[in-house]
Amino acid sequence: LMAGERRRRGGDGPRERPRERLRDRDPKLRQQQKPQRGSGRGRTALALTAAAAALALCLAAAAAAWNRWSEASRLVTPHPAPPAVPPGSTGPLASPTYFWGTYRPHVYFGMKTRSPRAVVTGLMWLQHGGNLRHTTEQNDGVSRYGWLMHDGENFGVQEIRDEGLLLRTEFVKQPGGDHGGDWSWRVTAKMEGKGPAPLLSLFFYVATDGQGTLRPVLENGTRLAAVAGTAEELGDFTLTFLPPTGEGGEGPKYASYNFLAAGVPGLHRLTDLVRHSLRESSVFSPPGRPRRRFFGVSSTGGLPGEPPRGQLLLHQVTLELPAALEVTLESGSAAGARRGRLAGPALSAALARHAAAFERRFEDTFGLGTRGASLPQRRFAQAALSEMLGGIGFFHGRSLLRSERREEPLPGMESVLFTAVPSRSCFPRGFLWDEGFHLLLLARWDPALARDILAHWLDLLNADGWIPREQILGEEARSRVPPEFVLQHSETANPPTLLLALERLLPDAPLPYLRRLFPRLRSWFEWLNRTQAGPEPFTFRWRGRDPDPERFLNPKTLSSGLDDYPRASHPSAQERHLDLRCWMALGARVLAALAERLGEPHAPYRDMAAALSDNDLLDRLHWAPELGAFADFGNHSSAVALRWHRPAPVPGRPPAAPQLRREVREAPRLQFVAALGYVSLFPLLLQLLRADSPRLPALLGSMSSEQQLWTPFGLRSLARDSPLYLRRNTEHDPPYWRGSVWVNINFLALRALHGYARAAGPHRERAAKLYRELRQNLVANVFRQYEATGFLWEHYRDSDGTGQGCHPFAGWSALVVLAMAEDY
Repeated sequence: LMAGERRRRGGDGPRERPRERLRDRDPKLRQQQKPQRGSGRGRTALALTAAAAALALCLAAAAAAWNRWSEASRLVTPHPAPPAVPPGSTGPLASPTYFWGTYRPHVYFGMKTRSPRAVVTGLMWLQHGGNLRHTTEQNDGVSRYGWLMHDGENFGVQEIRDEGLLLRTEFVKQPGGDHGGDWSWRVTAKMEGKGPAPLLSLFFYVATDGQGTLRPVLENGTRLAAVAGTAEELGDFTLTFLPPTGEGGEGPKYASYNFLAAGVPGLHRLTDLVRHSLRESSVFSPPGRPRRRFFGVSSTGGLPGEPPRGQLLLHQVTLELPAALEVTLESGSAAGARRGRLAGPALSAALARHAAAFERRFEDTFGLGTRGASLPQRRFAQAALSEMLGGIGFFHGRSLLRSERREEPLPGMESVLFTAVPSRSCFPRGFLWDEGFHLLLLARWDPALARDILAHWLDLLNADGWIPREQILGEEARSRVPPEFVLQHSETANPPTLLLALERLLPDAPLPYLRRLFPRLRSWFEWLNRTQAGPEPFTFRWRGRDPDPERFLNPKTLSSGLDDYPRASHPSAQERHLDLRCWMALGARVLAALAERLGEPHAPYRDMAAALSDNDLLDRLHWAPELGAFADFGNHSSAVALRWHRPAPVPGRPPAAPQLRREVREAPRLQFVAALGYVSLFPLLLQLLRADSPRLPALLGSMSSEQQLWTPFGLRSLARDSPLYLRRNTEHDPPYWRGSVWVNINFLALRALHGYARAAGPHRERAAKLYRELRQNLVANVFRQYEATGFLWEHYRDSDGTGQGCHPFAGWSALVVLAMAEDY
């Protein structure tokens, strides 16, 4: 711009050059000839300088805006590789076995299809004088519930115990037609113990979420006998509510009926909608018996102020116990092949056939009977597997994402996810690192199902190669998540345990399937390698540690999956995280094997796996001689404590409440982190150490030491002699990974010890002894706690083995089945 201005005005012409050279030689003349402020030439120079500066600022702002837009765009843009789940492959014709299922793990009993905006069905119940039950809640007073048998495909049997009420829910699917076939439910209810039984209302419902239509079919104008429906993925269908009978189908049962037809503002408001419609104006009038009032639904048109986007039709049956009720769904396209309604004796026979087939398949798969397991132990193992299979869900929606360079959150790409969930009550949604552990068990039971789930996860990859660690898709899922955990941060990773599962699936997986997965796995691994790189070559660091270090005794590292496990006390870019390095070594090893099988270049992955498994380099970067163990490295002080502080008074305001803040009594320095626990074991857990490693004896010693990791119930997560053992992280943040026994890490320990016990080396006998004792302790305690409480638990107290945290937790705690089968 300035050169053009000079040419236009004729400046820098030949007549001016001698004078300029003279002025350059004579400073006095140069001062005299300097353009004066306000002169034409001065004004031009200043204007041009200002224009250039303004242009530079504009360009910089535009570049920054472009970078922000580009990053935001990539954040919500799907990965360009062909989908891992082929289009149409989850539909009723391509996948009839898995089309319908109990894919609503957050409700006690309900079914839907693997379709976005699917028609949903479900069960609620109300013991009059008690609470309305629908969604699985951690502390709602239901004493036991869970699937006893569930094959993941065709049938399931569940028992629910609620304040003396025993509900047994059963379903069977029957293939046929073009829309997923038929299914039938049976709900049997009776009271346990003696005493007068309260009236019980069972609510069976069907609802739409913006797609499909429902039409009530009334009997005598009061009883909802059936629902005639149509939906894009279901075609025409009929849902029939059969009259109740006595227990075991013994004759008809007197009942009162109510029905509700209402608009639905969203499936997450179904419970509120039904509760809002209940009125204590209905009367139960059995012949020759006293009349009793009860809460019955009445049409209200929906929830006030919330416009409907779908329909709800609900059938309420109120009766005395015992009783049995059946519901059938019949697909219009299966009418020609149907030999009769699947109800009554036909349903009983089908349930018996499927139960016998399930037991045979379970024994063929895991062989617990031949191993000498008792019948109660086998029933327990069947229930653990079944609860995981019954906890598989299908989700649709958008996550809420936040970029580290953008303050405003963004809705993510529209996604679907078919996944097992860690806990139906606490965590009824997908978690990335949990799913890799789930798939280890599912791959043994049903490899095709496991491959399908793995492919669904990889289709969540965005253009950068990132998968959000927690999948909160849709309003139903979001309604169960505390607000502080809804946002998914784009720099946050999670352990790539899907590769742990892929290693098990790899030998028998079809090549076309693996070819669809490979570009996505490669991109995900490259994202991890790029974004989680550490301060030195071959080191790695979890991003996204807690940003307020003074609030926590030790800032959490949610991205690692080990949440409050002690890391460096003062987060910094100098950290080296041992567990992440080991996960990356595993990932490189699996990707090398996958690339080799596909005929793709595999040398870079082999080289990386070799470097990350190099025991000498591992020693240099992570062996802490003063601890006698492997450890993280970072800016750390062990002299920290939580202390109450009263904030400084503010004039004109009441005194602020005291706050629990961290005090640092000794300044941090770069050093190994003094925390012996699960992280210290990772080179062993993922079998990176050579069988003759001189470090193995120290790790085996820590594992077998009662002062450190050994308990009669499994390995504790943090050694008893570690500074933060069982220490709270904040006033309201109890210890989590600071001493409890966790099944997933104990399973990795069993798997590794099993391997070292069979490898040639000087430590094989010690590893074998430790393996036998650890397996016995872990399995016995998880079984004992199940017998006592009816649940698998999130983790177990190291002092007495008591189940803690969420329940039921048939996520990775169900790996106990593989430990019982010694299937690693």
